[in-house]
Amino acid sequence: MSTETTFAIIKPDAVEKNLAGAILAHIEKAGFVVRGAKRVHLSKKQAEGFYAEHRERGFFGELTTFMSRGPVYVLALEAPGAIAKWRETMGATDPAQAADGTIRKLFGASKGENATHGSDSPAAAAREISYFFGAFELI
Repeated sequence: MSTETTFAIIKPDAVEKNLAGAILAHIEKAGFVVRGAKRVHLSKKQAEGFYAEHRERGFFGELTTFMSRGPVYVLALEAPGAIAKWRETMGATDPAQAADGTIRKLFGASKGENATHGSDSPAAAAREISYFFGAFELI
């Protein structure tokens, strides 16, 4: 399996609960190498730009308000098959449906406040990483 880089966010709900360190430990224990990490506080406009593909969906306003309510950690993660591996490590969007031991099962509170985000394809990973990181920032 080839090495990939994927994108992840530790969302405001997890940061507010001081869970970022525990989530980062989970990420590293799962075998990911953190190639880039930043703590940022998105403006509403920045959140709208990041989630622009969802603009026509009913949850867009709620999502962008949530994602701009407090700091987040944005991450570039590397591992063999990183995109699928990260999605498996996160668990289902709804923590109640997530497998035991996954990040969302352990740290998520609801479908809307589920602690993490992850890219769903190579194209999404490339776009999302470049939204937050310049090439010189990934080591």
